[in-house]
Amino acid sequence: MITYIALLRGINVSGHNKIKMVELKQLFVDLAFQNIITYIQSGNVIFTSTEKKVSTIEDNIKDAIKTTFGYDIKVLVITKNELKTVFTSNPFLESGTIEITKLAVTFLKTTPNLEHLPQITALTSNSEDEFKIIKKSIFLHLPTGSVKTKLTNNLFERKLKSDATTRNWRTVTKLVELSS
Repeated sequence: MITYIALLRGINVSGHNKIKMVELKQLFVDLAFQNIITYIQSGNVIFTSTEKKVSTIEDNIKDAIKTTFGYDIKVLVITKNELKTVFTSNPFLESGTIEITKLAVTFLKTTPNLEHLPQITALTSNSEDEFKIIKKSIFLHLPTGSVKTKLTNNLFERKLKSDATTRNWRTVTKLVELSS
């Protein structure tokens, strides 16, 4: 059995695409996943499966949500080990002076196309916001908060040519804890 984390983008945000966690958990049961744990309302599901192909898992979850709830959402699935690597790789934690509440990570589905990286960098030139891309993760330091930043999922998807979903550092920390 492999432990996975499904990061669902766009459910229960501002009253849109509402899915109760008990119903989401049942959907995962119906898909024959095991050891299912949901965390907060924004679409974080930890589960185990014998399936080794992540794209198959993602497609099955996406299709089941579309069929059951009528929502066409983005689904990104990572392994517990990938999550732990992200957790231990945050370059903004090295200084020890950055407030954890100002950190987040954007998970990318594929390796980013960095052709438009200078355009993203230009957006932060007059801002305190910082980002660092490491493999398929974008580590964010957002001193003024996530509401005011220009570093959004939509921007990263357009410029880096990859589906994206972002979680704050507290959520990442809790997902690591719950998946261990």
